[in-house]
Amino acid sequence: MATDKTKILTAEQEQQLRQPIDEYVGGIQEKINALREEGTDKVIDLQSAIDNLKRDKIYTQQEKEAKLAQYRKELEQAKAVEAQNKGEVDKLIADAEGYLNGHYAQYYQAVAASCQEEKGLAQEKYAAAVAQLNQEHQATVAKISDQQELKDEKYVHKNRLFDAKMQLTRDLQQVKDRQHAAFDHKYHLIDMLRMSKFTFGETMAQRWENYKYTFNRRDFLLRNGLYFAIIVIFIGLCIATPILKGGTQLLTMNNILNILQQASPRMFLALGVAGLILLAGTDLSIGRMVGMGMTAATIVMHQGPNTGGVFGHIFDFSTMPVLVRVLLALVVCIVLCTIFTTIAGFFTAKFKMHPFISTMANMLVIFGLVTYSTKGVSFGAIDTSIPNMIIPKIGPFPTIILWAVAAVVIVWFIWNKTTFGKNLFAVGGNPEAASVSGISVFWVTVGAFVLAGILYGFGSWLECIRMVGSGSAAYGQGWEMDAIAACVVGGISFTGGIGKISGVVVGVFIFTALTYSLTILGIDTNLQFVFSGIIILVAVMLDCLKYVQKK
Repeated sequence: MATDKTKILTAEQEQQLRQPIDEYVGGIQEKINALREEGTDKVIDLQSAIDNLKRDKIYTQQEKEAKLAQYRKELEQAKAVEAQNKGEVDKLIADAEGYLNGHYAQYYQAVAASCQEEKGLAQEKYAAAVAQLNQEHQATVAKISDQQELKDEKYVHKNRLFDAKMQLTRDLQQVKDRQHAAFDHKYHLIDMLRMSKFTFGETMAQRWENYKYTFNRRDFLLRNGLYFAIIVIFIGLCIATPILKGGTQLLTMNNILNILQQASPRMFLALGVAGLILLAGTDLSIGRMVGMGMTAATIVMHQGPNTGGVFGHIFDFSTMPVLVRVLLALVVCIVLCTIFTTIAGFFTAKFKMHPFISTMANMLVIFGLVTYSTKGVSFGAIDTSIPNMIIPKIGPFPTIILWAVAAVVIVWFIWNKTTFGKNLFAVGGNPEAASVSGISVFWVTVGAFVLAGILYGFGSWLECIRMVGSGSAAYGQGWEMDAIAACVVGGISFTGGIGKISGVVVGVFIFTALTYSLTILGIDTNLQFVFSGIIILVAVMLDCLKYVQKK
Protein backbone atom coordinates (compact mmCIF):
# COMPACT_ATOMS: atom_id res chain seq x y z
CA MET A 1 0.00 0.00 0.00
CA ALA A 2 1.06 3.64 -0.47
CA THR A 3 2.58 5.58 2.40
CA ASP A 4 0.65 8.28 4.26
CA LYS A 5 2.65 11.13 2.69
CA THR A 6 2.38 10.13 -0.97
CA LYS A 7 0.17 8.26 -3.40
CA ILE A 8 3.15 6.97 -5.38
CA LEU A 9 3.20 3.19 -5.60
CA THR A 10 6.32 1.09 -5.99
CA ALA A 11 6.25 -1.78 -8.48
CA GLU A 12 5.86 -4.24 -5.58
CA GLN A 13 2.95 -2.29 -4.10
CA GLU A 14 1.21 -2.15 -7.47
CA GLN A 15 1.69 -5.90 -7.87
CA GLN A 16 0.17 -6.49 -4.40
CA LEU A 17 -2.90 -4.43 -5.36
CA ARG A 18 -3.38 -6.41 -8.56
CA GLN A 19 -2.59 -9.83 -7.15
CA PRO A 20 -6.10 -10.63 -5.78
CA ILE A 21 -7.60 -9.79 -9.19
CA ASP A 22 -5.11 -11.95 -11.08
CA GLU A 23 -5.57 -14.85 -8.65
CA TYR A 24 -9.38 -14.74 -8.75
CA VAL A 25 -9.71 -14.30 -12.52
CA GLY A 26 -6.77 -16.65 -13.13
CA GLY A 27 -8.47 -19.40 -11.11
CA ILE A 28 -11.65 -19.01 -13.16
CA GLN A 29 -9.58 -18.97 -16.37
CA GLU A 30 -8.04 -22.32 -15.46
CA LYS A 31 -11.53 -23.83 -15.05
CA ILE A 32 -12.62 -22.36 -18.39
CA ASN A 33 -9.50 -23.68 -20.12
CA ALA A 34 -10.21 -27.16 -18.76
CA LEU A 35 -13.80 -27.00 -20.10
CA ARG A 36 -12.61 -25.73 -23.49
CA GLU A 37 -9.85 -28.28 -23.92
CA GLU A 38 -12.04 -31.00 -25.44
CA GLY A 39 -14.59 -28.57 -26.82
CA THR A 40 -13.83 -25.08 -28.19
CA ASP A 41 -10.06 -25.58 -28.46
CA LYS A 42 -10.50 -28.84 -30.31
CA VAL A 43 -13.09 -27.25 -32.65
CA ILE A 44 -10.59 -24.52 -33.58
CA ASP A 45 -7.77 -27.04 -34.12
CA LEU A 46 -9.92 -29.34 -36.25
CA GLN A 47 -11.28 -26.50 -38.39
CA SER A 48 -7.70 -25.37 -39.03
CA ALA A 49 -6.69 -28.95 -39.86
CA ILE A 50 -9.58 -29.26 -42.34
CA ASP A 51 -8.63 -25.99 -44.07
CA ASN A 52 -4.99 -27.09 -44.31
CA LEU A 53 -5.98 -30.49 -45.66
CA LYS A 54 -8.08 -28.92 -48.43
CA ARG A 55 -5.03 -26.94 -49.57
CA ASP A 56 -2.62 -29.86 -49.13
CA LYS A 57 -1.45 -31.48 -52.39
CA ILE A 58 0.47 -34.37 -50.82
CA TYR A 59 -2.52 -36.68 -50.38
CA THR A 60 -4.61 -38.29 -53.08
CA GLN A 61 -8.28 -37.37 -53.38
CA GLN A 62 -9.28 -40.65 -51.75
CA GLU A 63 -6.89 -40.09 -48.81
CA LYS A 64 -8.19 -36.53 -48.42
CA GLU A 65 -11.80 -37.70 -48.30
CA ALA A 66 -10.95 -40.33 -45.67
CA LYS A 67 -9.11 -37.83 -43.49
CA LEU A 68 -11.88 -35.23 -43.96
CA ALA A 69 -14.47 -37.75 -42.85
CA GLN A 70 -12.41 -38.51 -39.72
CA TYR A 71 -11.87 -34.82 -38.97
CA ARG A 72 -15.56 -34.02 -39.43
CA LYS A 73 -16.57 -36.84 -37.13
CA GLU A 74 -14.18 -35.55 -34.45
CA LEU A 75 -15.43 -32.01 -35.12
CA GLU A 76 -19.03 -33.03 -34.43
CA GLN A 77 -17.96 -34.62 -31.15
CA ALA A 78 -15.96 -31.52 -30.16
CA LYS A 79 -18.93 -29.26 -30.99
CA ALA A 80 -21.16 -31.45 -28.87
CA VAL A 81 -18.75 -31.06 -25.94
CA GLU A 82 -18.57 -27.29 -26.61
CA ALA A 83 -22.36 -27.02 -26.57
CA GLN A 84 -22.55 -29.14 -23.41
CA ASN A 85 -20.05 -26.93 -21.57
CA LYS A 86 -21.29 -23.60 -22.95
CA GLY A 87 -23.61 -22.85 -20.06
CA GLU A 88 -20.93 -23.51 -17.45
CA VAL A 89 -18.34 -21.49 -19.41
CA ASP A 90 -20.72 -18.53 -19.76
CA LYS A 91 -21.44 -18.66 -16.03
CA LEU A 92 -17.72 -18.64 -15.19
CA ILE A 93 -17.07 -15.75 -17.60
CA ALA A 94 -19.91 -13.75 -16.03
CA ASP A 95 -18.46 -14.44 -12.58
CA ALA A 96 -14.99 -13.25 -13.63
CA GLU A 97 -16.33 -10.15 -15.36
CA GLY A 98 -18.47 -9.29 -12.36
CA TYR A 99 -15.40 -9.48 -10.16
CA LEU A 100 -13.42 -7.30 -12.61
CA ASN A 101 -16.19 -4.70 -12.73
CA GLY A 102 -16.31 -4.60 -8.95
CA HIS A 103 -12.61 -4.53 -8.14
CA TYR A 104 -10.51 -3.41 -11.10
CA ALA A 105 -11.52 0.27 -10.96
CA GLN A 106 -10.09 0.60 -7.45
CA TYR A 107 -6.75 -0.82 -8.59
CA TYR A 108 -6.62 1.33 -11.74
CA GLN A 109 -7.55 4.52 -9.89
CA ALA A 110 -4.72 3.90 -7.40
CA VAL A 111 -2.26 3.44 -10.30
CA ALA A 112 -3.62 6.53 -12.09
CA ALA A 113 -3.25 8.62 -8.92
CA SER A 114 0.29 7.30 -8.47
CA CYS A 115 1.14 8.19 -12.06
CA GLN A 116 -0.23 11.70 -11.61
CA GLU A 117 2.01 12.18 -8.57
CA GLU A 118 4.97 10.76 -10.49
CA LYS A 119 4.41 13.26 -13.32
CA GLY A 120 4.51 16.12 -10.83
CA LEU A 121 7.63 14.68 -9.22
CA ALA A 122 9.32 14.36 -12.63
CA GLN A 123 8.50 18.00 -13.43
CA GLU A 124 9.88 19.15 -10.07
CA LYS A 125 13.02 17.08 -10.63
CA TYR A 126 13.47 18.67 -14.06
CA ALA A 127 12.92 22.20 -12.73
CA ALA A 128 15.47 21.60 -9.95
CA ALA A 129 17.98 20.18 -12.46
CA VAL A 130 17.56 23.19 -14.77
CA ALA A 131 17.94 25.62 -11.87
CA GLN A 132 21.10 23.83 -10.72
CA LEU A 133 22.55 23.82 -14.25
CA ASN A 134 21.81 27.52 -14.70
CA GLN A 135 23.41 28.32 -11.36
CA GLU A 136 26.53 26.33 -12.22
CA HIS A 137 26.64 27.90 -15.69
CA GLN A 138 26.44 31.44 -14.30
CA ALA A 139 29.18 30.68 -11.76
CA THR A 140 31.43 29.26 -14.49
CA VAL A 141 30.76 32.15 -16.90
CA ALA A 142 31.71 34.68 -14.19
CA LYS A 143 35.21 33.15 -14.05
CA ILE A 144 35.80 33.07 -17.84
CA SER A 145 37.34 35.94 -19.78
CA ASP A 146 38.38 34.17 -22.99
CA GLN A 147 35.70 34.40 -25.73
CA GLN A 148 36.37 30.91 -27.10
CA GLU A 149 36.09 29.35 -23.64
CA LEU A 150 32.86 31.31 -23.12
CA LYS A 151 31.48 29.99 -26.39
CA ASP A 152 32.44 26.42 -25.43
CA GLU A 153 30.81 26.79 -22.02
CA LYS A 154 27.55 28.00 -23.59
CA TYR A 155 27.60 25.02 -25.94
CA VAL A 156 28.17 22.58 -23.05
CA HIS A 157 25.42 24.25 -21.02
CA LYS A 158 22.99 23.96 -23.92
CA ASN A 159 23.75 20.22 -24.24
CA ARG A 160 23.25 19.69 -20.50
CA LEU A 161 19.88 21.41 -20.65
CA PHE A 162 18.96 19.19 -23.61
CA ASP A 163 19.99 16.08 -21.66
CA ALA A 164 17.83 17.21 -18.74
CA LYS A 165 14.91 17.69 -21.11
CA MET A 166 15.41 14.23 -22.58
CA GLN A 167 15.51 12.74 -19.08
CA LEU A 168 12.18 14.41 -18.32
CA THR A 169 10.74 12.97 -21.54
CA ARG A 170 11.93 9.49 -20.58
CA ASP A 171 10.52 9.82 -17.06
CA LEU A 172 7.13 10.98 -18.35
CA GLN A 173 7.07 8.18 -20.94
CA GLN A 174 7.74 5.59 -18.22
CA VAL A 175 4.81 6.96 -16.22
CA LYS A 176 2.64 6.91 -19.34
CA ASP A 177 3.66 3.32 -20.09
CA ARG A 178 2.82 2.26 -16.54
CA GLN A 179 -0.68 3.74 -16.60
CA HIS A 180 -1.37 2.33 -20.07
CA ALA A 181 -0.25 -1.13 -18.96
CA ALA A 182 -2.60 -0.94 -15.97
CA PHE A 183 -5.51 0.00 -18.24
CA ASP A 184 -4.65 -2.65 -20.83
CA HIS A 185 -4.33 -5.49 -18.31
CA LYS A 186 -8.09 -5.58 -17.72
CA TYR A 187 -8.75 -6.07 -21.43
CA HIS A 188 -6.04 -8.70 -21.57
CA LEU A 189 -7.95 -10.67 -18.95
CA ILE A 190 -11.25 -10.17 -20.82
CA ASP A 191 -9.51 -11.20 -24.05
CA MET A 192 -8.48 -14.52 -22.45
CA LEU A 193 -11.94 -15.10 -20.99
CA ARG A 194 -13.90 -14.37 -24.17
CA MET A 195 -11.29 -15.44 -26.73
CA SER A 196 -10.82 -11.98 -28.28
CA LYS A 197 -14.52 -11.06 -28.36
CA PHE A 198 -15.19 -7.50 -27.17
CA THR A 199 -18.35 -5.43 -27.05
CA PHE A 200 -18.59 -2.24 -29.12
CA GLY A 201 -18.16 -0.11 -25.98
CA GLU A 202 -15.04 -2.05 -24.94
CA THR A 203 -13.56 -1.74 -28.43
CA MET A 204 -14.14 2.04 -28.45
CA ALA A 205 -12.67 2.38 -24.94
CA GLN A 206 -9.50 0.57 -26.05
CA ARG A 207 -9.20 2.68 -29.20
CA TRP A 208 -9.58 5.90 -27.23
CA GLU A 209 -6.97 4.79 -24.70
CA ASN A 210 -4.57 3.76 -27.50
CA TYR A 211 -5.12 7.11 -29.21
CA LYS A 212 -4.30 8.99 -26.00
CA TYR A 213 -1.30 6.75 -25.38
CA THR A 214 0.21 7.30 -28.84
CA PHE A 215 -0.87 10.95 -29.20
CA ASN A 216 1.90 13.38 -30.03
CA ARG A 217 1.06 17.08 -30.24
CA ARG A 218 3.75 17.85 -32.82
CA ASP A 219 2.70 15.00 -35.12
CA PHE A 220 -0.96 15.94 -34.71
CA LEU A 221 -0.32 19.55 -35.73
CA LEU A 222 1.85 18.47 -38.66
CA ARG A 223 -0.90 16.16 -39.91
CA ASN A 224 -3.89 18.40 -39.27
CA GLY A 225 -2.64 21.97 -38.84
CA LEU A 226 -3.41 22.91 -42.44
CA TYR A 227 -6.95 21.51 -42.17
CA PHE A 228 -7.59 23.60 -39.07
CA ALA A 229 -6.30 26.71 -40.83
CA ILE A 230 -8.52 26.09 -43.87
CA ILE A 231 -11.55 25.45 -41.66
CA VAL A 232 -10.90 28.72 -39.84
CA ILE A 233 -10.64 30.51 -43.21
CA PHE A 234 -13.87 28.89 -44.41
CA ILE A 235 -15.68 29.87 -41.21
CA GLY A 236 -14.39 33.41 -41.70
CA LEU A 237 -15.75 33.42 -45.26
CA CYS A 238 -19.13 32.15 -44.00
CA ILE A 239 -19.25 35.07 -41.54
CA ALA A 240 -17.95 37.67 -44.01
CA THR A 241 -20.18 36.77 -46.99
CA PRO A 242 -23.54 37.91 -45.50
CA ILE A 243 -21.89 41.14 -44.31
CA LEU A 244 -20.16 41.99 -47.57
CA LYS A 245 -22.79 40.60 -49.94
CA GLY A 246 -25.97 41.98 -48.46
CA GLY A 247 -27.28 38.98 -46.58
CA THR A 248 -26.12 36.30 -49.05
CA GLN A 249 -25.55 33.08 -47.11
CA LEU A 250 -22.62 30.87 -48.06
CA LEU A 251 -23.45 27.72 -46.15
CA THR A 252 -26.76 26.73 -47.79
CA MET A 253 -27.87 23.36 -49.14
CA ASN A 254 -27.93 24.73 -52.69
CA ASN A 255 -24.33 25.96 -52.40
CA ILE A 256 -23.18 22.65 -50.88
CA LEU A 257 -24.72 20.72 -53.78
CA ASN A 258 -23.12 23.13 -56.25
CA ILE A 259 -19.73 22.55 -54.62
CA LEU A 260 -20.19 18.77 -54.82
CA GLN A 261 -21.31 19.08 -58.44
CA GLN A 262 -18.25 21.13 -59.42
CA ALA A 263 -15.97 18.80 -57.45
CA SER A 264 -17.18 15.62 -59.19
CA PRO A 265 -15.25 15.91 -62.52
CA ARG A 266 -12.22 17.25 -60.64
CA MET A 267 -12.29 14.15 -58.46
CA PHE A 268 -11.35 12.03 -61.48
CA LEU A 269 -8.38 14.28 -62.23
CA ALA A 270 -7.15 14.28 -58.62
CA LEU A 271 -7.48 10.50 -58.36
CA GLY A 272 -5.44 10.14 -61.55
CA VAL A 273 -2.57 12.39 -60.51
CA ALA A 274 -2.61 10.95 -56.97
CA GLY A 275 -1.25 7.67 -58.34
CA LEU A 276 1.62 9.54 -59.99
CA ILE A 277 2.39 11.49 -56.82
CA LEU A 278 2.53 8.15 -54.99
CA LEU A 279 5.44 7.39 -57.33
CA ALA A 280 7.07 10.68 -56.23
CA GLY A 281 6.02 12.23 -59.56
CA THR A 282 3.43 14.67 -60.86
CA ASP A 283 1.55 15.65 -64.04
CA LEU A 284 1.62 19.14 -65.53
CA SER A 285 -0.55 18.23 -68.53
CA ILE A 286 -3.86 17.66 -66.72
CA GLY A 287 -5.38 21.00 -67.73
CA ARG A 288 -4.47 20.47 -71.40
CA MET A 289 -5.86 16.92 -71.21
CA VAL A 290 -9.14 18.40 -70.04
CA GLY A 291 -9.10 20.90 -72.92
CA MET A 292 -8.39 18.13 -75.43
CA GLY A 293 -11.06 15.85 -73.95
CA MET A 294 -13.64 18.65 -73.80
CA THR A 295 -12.95 19.54 -77.45
CA ALA A 296 -13.17 15.94 -78.65
CA ALA A 297 -16.31 15.19 -76.62
CA THR A 298 -18.02 18.39 -77.82
CA ILE A 299 -17.26 17.54 -81.46
CA VAL A 300 -18.76 14.05 -81.11
CA MET A 301 -21.82 15.11 -79.06
CA HIS A 302 -22.36 18.47 -80.85
CA GLN A 303 -25.91 19.55 -81.51
CA GLY A 304 -26.09 19.25 -85.31
CA PRO A 305 -23.10 19.56 -87.69
CA ASN A 306 -19.97 21.12 -86.19
CA THR A 307 -19.36 24.75 -87.09
CA GLY A 308 -15.59 24.34 -86.77
CA GLY A 309 -13.20 21.81 -88.18
CA VAL A 310 -10.23 19.68 -87.15
CA PHE A 311 -7.33 20.17 -89.57
CA GLY A 312 -9.93 21.69 -91.89
CA HIS A 313 -12.30 18.69 -91.77
CA ILE A 314 -15.88 19.26 -90.58
CA PHE A 315 -17.35 16.38 -88.55
CA ASP A 316 -21.04 15.58 -88.30
CA PHE A 317 -22.07 12.88 -85.83
CA SER A 318 -25.67 14.14 -85.54
CA THR A 319 -27.02 11.25 -87.63
CA MET A 320 -25.89 8.73 -85.01
CA PRO A 321 -28.17 7.77 -82.07
CA VAL A 322 -27.58 9.98 -79.04
CA LEU A 323 -26.49 7.16 -76.74
CA VAL A 324 -23.97 5.90 -79.31
CA ARG A 325 -22.50 9.41 -79.59
CA VAL A 326 -22.23 9.66 -75.81
CA LEU A 327 -20.36 6.35 -75.57
CA LEU A 328 -18.19 7.22 -78.58
CA ALA A 329 -17.27 10.54 -76.96
CA LEU A 330 -16.28 8.71 -73.77
CA VAL A 331 -14.11 6.23 -75.68
CA VAL A 332 -12.44 9.01 -77.69
CA CYS A 333 -11.67 11.00 -74.51
CA ILE A 334 -10.21 7.98 -72.74
CA VAL A 335 -8.17 6.84 -75.77
CA LEU A 336 -6.71 10.29 -76.45
CA CYS A 337 -5.81 10.96 -72.80
CA THR A 338 -4.43 7.46 -72.29
CA ILE A 339 -2.22 7.67 -75.40
CA PHE A 340 -0.53 10.80 -74.12
CA THR A 341 -0.17 9.62 -70.51
CA THR A 342 1.25 6.32 -71.74
CA ILE A 343 3.86 8.21 -73.78
CA ALA A 344 4.82 10.25 -70.70
CA GLY A 345 4.86 7.09 -68.59
CA PHE A 346 7.10 5.29 -71.08
CA PHE A 347 9.70 8.07 -71.11
CA THR A 348 9.53 8.34 -67.31
CA ALA A 349 9.95 4.60 -66.74
CA LYS A 350 12.34 3.74 -69.57
CA PHE A 351 14.75 6.66 -69.39
CA LYS A 352 14.30 7.56 -65.71
CA MET A 353 13.04 10.94 -66.87
CA HIS A 354 11.43 13.05 -64.18
CA PRO A 355 7.62 13.25 -64.68
CA PHE A 356 7.93 17.03 -64.48
CA ILE A 357 9.75 16.97 -67.84
CA SER A 358 7.75 14.25 -69.60
CA THR A 359 4.38 15.72 -68.61
CA MET A 360 5.49 19.28 -69.39
CA ALA A 361 6.38 18.07 -72.89
CA ASN A 362 2.94 16.46 -73.09
CA MET A 363 1.34 19.73 -72.01
CA LEU A 364 3.06 21.67 -74.79
CA VAL A 365 2.38 19.06 -77.47
CA ILE A 366 -1.29 18.66 -76.58
CA PHE A 367 -1.97 22.40 -76.41
CA GLY A 368 -0.12 23.01 -79.67
CA LEU A 369 -1.87 20.20 -81.55
CA VAL A 370 -5.38 21.01 -80.30
CA THR A 371 -4.99 24.75 -80.86
CA TYR A 372 -3.46 24.32 -84.32
CA SER A 373 -5.94 21.69 -85.48
CA THR A 374 -9.02 23.59 -84.29
CA LYS A 375 -7.70 27.14 -84.85
CA GLY A 376 -8.45 27.70 -81.16
CA VAL A 377 -12.21 28.02 -81.68
CA SER A 378 -14.90 26.87 -79.25
CA PHE A 379 -17.21 24.19 -80.62
CA GLY A 380 -20.43 25.36 -78.98
CA ALA A 381 -23.02 23.25 -77.19
CA ILE A 382 -23.68 19.53 -77.18
CA ASP A 383 -27.10 17.94 -77.64
CA THR A 384 -29.26 19.30 -74.81
CA SER A 385 -30.80 15.88 -74.10
CA ILE A 386 -27.45 14.37 -73.08
CA PRO A 387 -27.02 15.96 -69.60
CA ASN A 388 -30.50 14.80 -68.55
CA MET A 389 -29.65 11.34 -69.83
CA ILE A 390 -26.23 10.93 -68.14
CA ILE A 391 -26.30 13.24 -65.10
CA PRO A 392 -29.98 14.02 -64.39
CA LYS A 393 -31.05 15.85 -61.26
CA ILE A 394 -33.28 13.99 -58.83
CA GLY A 395 -35.03 16.94 -57.26
CA PRO A 396 -32.20 19.23 -56.16
CA PHE A 397 -29.69 16.34 -56.03
CA PRO A 398 -27.19 16.25 -58.95
CA THR A 399 -26.46 12.61 -59.86
CA ILE A 400 -23.06 13.62 -61.26
CA ILE A 401 -21.92 13.13 -57.66
CA LEU A 402 -22.62 9.39 -58.00
CA TRP A 403 -20.09 9.18 -60.85
CA ALA A 404 -17.45 10.64 -58.54
CA VAL A 405 -18.43 8.23 -55.74
CA ALA A 406 -18.07 5.30 -58.17
CA ALA A 407 -14.61 6.53 -59.21
CA VAL A 408 -13.52 6.84 -55.57
CA VAL A 409 -14.71 3.30 -54.79
CA ILE A 410 -13.01 1.79 -57.86
CA VAL A 411 -9.68 3.55 -57.31
CA TRP A 412 -9.79 2.71 -53.59
CA PHE A 413 -10.25 -0.95 -54.55
CA ILE A 414 -7.35 -0.79 -57.02
CA TRP A 415 -5.04 0.85 -54.48
CA ASN A 416 -5.90 -1.37 -51.53
CA LYS A 417 -7.12 -4.73 -52.85
CA THR A 418 -5.07 -5.48 -55.96
CA THR A 419 -1.48 -6.53 -56.55
CA PHE A 420 -0.98 -3.49 -58.76
CA GLY A 421 -2.05 -1.20 -55.91
CA LYS A 422 0.33 -2.83 -53.44
CA ASN A 423 3.14 -2.62 -56.00
CA LEU A 424 2.30 1.06 -56.55
CA PHE A 425 2.97 1.84 -52.89
CA ALA A 426 6.08 -0.35 -52.88
CA VAL A 427 7.60 1.36 -55.92
CA GLY A 428 6.69 4.79 -54.60
CA GLY A 429 8.24 4.07 -51.22
CA ASN A 430 11.49 2.52 -52.47
CA PRO A 431 11.83 1.62 -56.19
CA GLU A 432 15.20 -0.10 -55.69
CA ALA A 433 13.85 -2.38 -52.96
CA ALA A 434 10.71 -3.05 -55.03
CA SER A 435 12.84 -4.04 -58.01
CA VAL A 436 14.92 -6.42 -55.88
CA SER A 437 11.65 -7.95 -54.60
CA GLY A 438 10.69 -8.88 -58.17
CA ILE A 439 8.31 -5.99 -58.89
CA SER A 440 8.57 -4.51 -62.38
CA VAL A 441 9.13 -0.82 -61.71
CA PHE A 442 8.72 -0.12 -65.44
CA TRP A 443 5.25 -1.65 -65.77
CA VAL A 444 4.02 -0.27 -62.46
CA THR A 445 5.06 3.23 -63.56
CA VAL A 446 3.47 2.87 -66.99
CA GLY A 447 0.36 1.35 -65.37
CA ALA A 448 0.00 4.36 -63.06
CA PHE A 449 0.13 6.69 -66.07
CA VAL A 450 -2.39 4.57 -67.98
CA LEU A 451 -4.78 4.61 -65.02
CA ALA A 452 -4.33 8.38 -64.81
CA GLY A 453 -5.16 8.73 -68.52
CA ILE A 454 -8.36 6.72 -68.14
CA LEU A 455 -9.43 8.90 -65.23
CA TYR A 456 -8.54 12.12 -67.08
CA GLY A 457 -10.63 10.94 -70.02
CA PHE A 458 -13.61 10.20 -67.80
CA GLY A 459 -13.23 13.53 -66.00
CA SER A 460 -13.05 15.61 -69.19
CA TRP A 461 -16.05 13.74 -70.67
CA LEU A 462 -18.05 14.35 -67.51
CA GLU A 463 -17.05 18.01 -67.42
CA CYS A 464 -18.17 18.39 -71.04
CA ILE A 465 -21.60 17.01 -70.17
CA ARG A 466 -21.83 19.16 -67.03
CA MET A 467 -21.00 22.32 -69.01
CA VAL A 468 -23.19 21.20 -71.98
CA GLY A 469 -20.18 21.43 -74.30
CA SER A 470 -18.26 24.61 -75.12
CA GLY A 471 -15.07 22.62 -75.63
CA SER A 472 -11.90 24.47 -76.60
CA ALA A 473 -8.14 24.05 -76.31
CA ALA A 474 -8.00 26.75 -73.63
CA TYR A 475 -10.48 24.99 -71.33
CA GLY A 476 -8.97 23.48 -68.19
CA GLN A 477 -6.09 25.91 -67.89
CA GLY A 478 -4.71 25.75 -64.35
CA TRP A 479 -6.68 22.61 -63.43
CA GLU A 480 -3.46 20.68 -62.95
CA MET A 481 -2.60 22.95 -60.03
CA ASP A 482 -5.99 22.33 -58.41
CA ALA A 483 -5.66 18.56 -58.80
CA ILE A 484 -2.09 18.45 -57.48
CA ALA A 485 -2.93 20.83 -54.63
CA ALA A 486 -5.95 18.72 -53.65
CA CYS A 487 -3.71 15.64 -53.42
CA VAL A 488 -1.04 17.42 -51.39
CA VAL A 489 -3.59 18.92 -49.00
CA GLY A 490 -5.14 15.45 -48.72
CA GLY A 491 -1.87 13.94 -47.51
CA ILE A 492 -0.50 12.31 -50.69
CA SER A 493 3.20 12.74 -50.01
CA PHE A 494 5.61 13.96 -52.68
CA THR A 495 8.25 11.76 -51.03
CA GLY A 496 6.37 8.79 -52.51
CA GLY A 497 4.54 5.73 -51.22
CA ILE A 498 2.34 7.58 -48.71
CA GLY A 499 -1.32 8.51 -49.13
CA LYS A 500 -4.96 7.51 -48.85
CA ILE A 501 -7.95 7.85 -51.16
CA SER A 502 -9.88 9.53 -48.34
CA GLY A 503 -7.22 12.25 -48.31
CA VAL A 504 -7.72 12.91 -52.03
CA VAL A 505 -11.49 13.22 -51.52
CA VAL A 506 -11.05 15.66 -48.65
CA GLY A 507 -8.51 17.67 -50.62
CA VAL A 508 -10.79 18.03 -53.66
CA PHE A 509 -13.72 19.16 -51.52
CA ILE A 510 -11.55 21.63 -49.61
CA PHE A 511 -10.19 23.28 -52.75
CA THR A 512 -13.51 23.32 -54.58
CA ALA A 513 -15.29 24.78 -51.55
CA LEU A 514 -12.61 27.41 -51.08
CA THR A 515 -12.69 28.47 -54.75
CA TYR A 516 -16.49 28.53 -54.76
CA SER A 517 -16.56 30.61 -51.56
CA LEU A 518 -14.04 33.14 -52.88
CA THR A 519 -16.01 33.44 -56.12
CA ILE A 520 -19.26 34.15 -54.29
CA LEU A 521 -17.44 36.72 -52.18
CA GLY A 522 -16.29 38.42 -55.38
CA ILE A 523 -12.55 37.84 -54.91
CA ASP A 524 -10.65 38.36 -58.16
CA THR A 525 -9.66 35.12 -59.92
CA ASN A 526 -6.02 36.14 -59.91
CA LEU A 527 -6.07 36.53 -56.13
CA GLN A 528 -7.60 33.04 -55.88
CA PHE A 529 -4.39 31.73 -57.48
CA VAL A 530 -2.50 33.45 -54.66
CA PHE A 531 -4.59 31.57 -52.06
CA SER A 532 -4.01 28.27 -53.89
CA GLY A 533 -0.26 28.90 -54.09
CA ILE A 534 0.03 29.65 -50.39
CA ILE A 535 -1.95 26.52 -49.48
CA ILE A 536 0.24 24.34 -51.72
CA LEU A 537 3.40 25.84 -50.22
CA VAL A 538 2.24 25.27 -46.64
CA ALA A 539 0.98 21.74 -47.41
CA VAL A 540 4.28 20.67 -48.99
CA MET A 541 6.22 22.33 -46.16
CA LEU A 542 4.28 20.32 -43.56
CA ASP A 543 4.77 17.16 -45.62
CA CYS A 544 8.53 17.81 -45.77
CA LEU A 545 8.64 18.43 -42.01
CA LYS A 546 6.98 15.05 -41.41
CA TYR A 547 9.54 13.40 -43.68
CA VAL A 548 12.49 15.14 -42.02
CA GLN A 549 11.17 14.15 -38.59
CA LYS A 550 11.00 10.49 -39.64
CA LYS A 551 14.53 10.66 -41.00
